[in-house]
Amino acid sequence: MASLKDKINEIEREEIFHALKACNWVMAKAARKLGITERVIAYKIKKYGIKREASDGNAVQTH
Repeated sequence: MASLKDKINEIEREEIFHALKACNWVMAKAARKLGITERVIAYKIKKYGIKREASDGNAVQTH
Protein backbone atom coordinates (compact mmCIF):
# COMPACT_ATOMS: atom_id res chain seq x y z
CA MET A 1 0.00 0.00 0.00
CA ALA A 2 1.35 3.39 -1.01
CA SER A 3 1.93 5.99 1.65
CA LEU A 4 -0.01 9.25 1.76
CA LYS A 5 3.13 11.08 0.62
CA ASP A 6 3.42 8.78 -2.42
CA LYS A 7 -0.22 9.36 -3.31
CA ILE A 8 0.14 13.14 -3.01
CA ASN A 9 3.25 13.06 -5.21
CA GLU A 10 1.41 11.03 -7.83
CA ILE A 11 -1.51 13.48 -7.85
CA GLU A 12 0.88 16.43 -8.12
CA ARG A 13 2.79 14.75 -10.97
CA GLU A 14 -0.43 14.09 -12.88
CA GLU A 15 -1.74 17.65 -12.39
CA ILE A 16 1.52 19.18 -13.60
CA PHE A 17 1.60 16.86 -16.61
CA HIS A 18 -1.99 17.67 -17.57
CA ALA A 19 -1.46 21.42 -17.09
CA LEU A 20 1.61 21.32 -19.32
CA LYS A 21 -0.26 19.37 -21.98
CA ALA A 22 -3.23 21.78 -21.82
CA CYS A 23 -0.88 24.77 -22.13
CA ASN A 24 1.00 23.32 -25.11
CA TRP A 25 4.05 22.69 -22.90
CA VAL A 26 4.53 26.39 -22.08
CA MET A 27 5.83 26.27 -18.51
CA ALA A 28 4.84 29.86 -17.66
CA LYS A 29 1.21 29.27 -18.68
CA ALA A 30 1.04 25.92 -16.89
CA ALA A 31 2.51 27.46 -13.74
CA ARG A 32 -0.08 30.25 -13.78
CA LYS A 33 -2.85 27.69 -14.33
CA LEU A 34 -1.64 25.77 -11.27
CA GLY A 35 -1.04 28.89 -9.16
CA ILE A 36 2.69 28.28 -8.75
CA THR A 37 5.82 30.03 -10.00
CA GLU A 38 7.84 29.10 -13.06
CA ARG A 39 10.73 28.20 -10.77
CA VAL A 40 8.58 25.77 -8.79
CA ILE A 41 7.13 24.08 -11.88
CA ALA A 42 10.62 23.72 -13.38
CA TYR A 43 11.83 22.08 -10.16
CA LYS A 44 8.89 19.70 -10.05
CA ILE A 45 9.21 18.77 -13.74
CA LYS A 46 12.79 17.76 -13.03
CA LYS A 47 11.86 16.06 -9.73
CA TYR A 48 9.16 13.92 -11.33
CA GLY A 49 10.99 13.35 -14.63
CA ILE A 50 8.14 14.71 -16.73
CA LYS A 51 9.01 14.75 -20.43
CA ARG A 52 7.35 16.42 -23.38
CA GLU A 53 5.31 14.31 -25.78
CA ALA A 54 7.28 12.11 -28.14
CA SER A 55 7.31 12.88 -31.86
CA ASP A 56 4.76 10.12 -32.50
CA GLY A 57 2.21 11.94 -30.34
CA ASN A 58 2.37 9.54 -27.40
CA ALA A 59 2.91 11.15 -24.04
CA VAL A 60 6.09 10.26 -22.20
CA GLN A 61 5.98 10.39 -18.43
CA THR A 62 8.75 8.85 -16.39
CA HIS A 63 8.66 8.08 -12.70
